[in-house]
Amino acid sequence: MPNIRHTPAAPTATRTLAPGEHIDAHRHDDHQIVYAGSGVVAVTTDAGTWFAPGTRAIWVPAGCTHAHRAYGHLALHLVGLPATTNPLGLSAPTVLAVGPLLRELILTCTRTPHDESPERRRLRAVLLDQLRASPQEPVQLPAPSDPRLAAVCDLLRRDPADPRGLAELATAAGAGERTLSRLFRRELGMTFPQWRTQLRLYHALRMLADGAPVTTVAHRCGWSSTSAFIDVFRRAYGYTPGTHHRRD
Repeated sequence: MPNIRHTPAAPTATRTLAPGEHIDAHRHDDHQIVYAGSGVVAVTTDAGTWFAPGTRAIWVPAGCTHAHRAYGHLALHLVGLPATTNPLGLSAPTVLAVGPLLRELILTCTRTPHDESPERRRLRAVLLDQLRASPQEPVQLPAPSDPRLAAVCDLLRRDPADPRGLAELATAAGAGERTLSRLFRRELGMTFPQWRTQLRLYHALRMLADGAPVTTVAHRCGWSSTSAFIDVFRRAYGYTPGTHHRRD
């Protein structure tokens, strides 16, 4: 990432970003929680992209170079934490589940970021407790380094609905199916079907944030039926795609 900006203190703040707007690559000496009060936020590093709607938050560890991108009208909530405060012991970007209490704590802390009252310190302590109890979620698109694997991933990024299996994609990329299967596990930490599902969910979130109908999203992202898409989406995010806009 060129032109990396260094902001030592990770801010606690709110920002409103228009659809497609982004925050260029930067890093902090502090940890940061990134949360979308509305819309969808994507955080990209050299290792890949993490994405989250309102039921998820993204943990960005101290020193990690990252960029933000908005899908839909994004109400971005940022909570900075000292490098010595790491309630989950995480050293890499991670997506965390956000329940109703953690959501309200994040919103409260970011609305008045300069409040240093005893009450606010107690709220931050509860926020840390909630973070410790937050399940980690596999909502990530890791970045491949092997050129054969990158070629296959690029094909599907351009068309998530591409129905070809790994054997056909391997032929198109000039690689062997078994080789690619091993590369998916070794480099990306998941199987080919798991990675394709994550890719399709990422595109689905983007399209829903931009106002696309659920049936259109299901078709363009490669699900065999709208009901199949709804089922996968609900299991991934805890709510149905039809309620996505009403959550904003």
